[in-house]
Formats: sequence, structure tokens, C-alpha cells
Amino acid sequence: MPMHAQEIEDLIRAALPDAKITVEGDDGVHFSAEVIDESFRGMNRVQQQRAVYAALKGKMDGPNGDLHALALTTKAPD
Repeated sequence: MPMHAQEIEDLIRAALPDAKITVEGDDGVHFSAEVIDESFRGMNRVQQQRAVYAALKGKMDGPNGDLHALALTTKAPD
């Protein structure tokens, strides 16, 4: 089932309520997201991205995942 950008943002926001989140994409399966959150400070990029993927609660897992591709940029605020 295709997803909407707002659904992705809502899932991320539930886990990272203070994050600045920008999600783009309109085909229902390919998206890009930028997530900036203070909780990322001191984490490497892999750890940051794992935190975001965990927030997506399996929406990217396996061949039946709702979300096929997510280009992800993460960082702590400047």
C-alpha cells in the first residue's frame, strides 16, 4: 500500500518529537527525508539513520514493505 509523505513524517515525529523533518516524494514508494535532531549529537551517521529507520516501524522491511526507497539525510543542528 503506497505511503504519503505526511505518514512518514508522522512516524518519525512520534519517535523524534523535536526534530526538524522534511519529507519529499509523491509516487507513494520513493521518498527523500532530512531529519535534524539534537539527539543525533555524538552519534555517527549510521546510528542516526538507524534511529530514523526504527521510527518507521518496519515500513521498509521486506518485499511487502510500504516504503520502497528512502534517501535519508540526518544530522544534529548546527
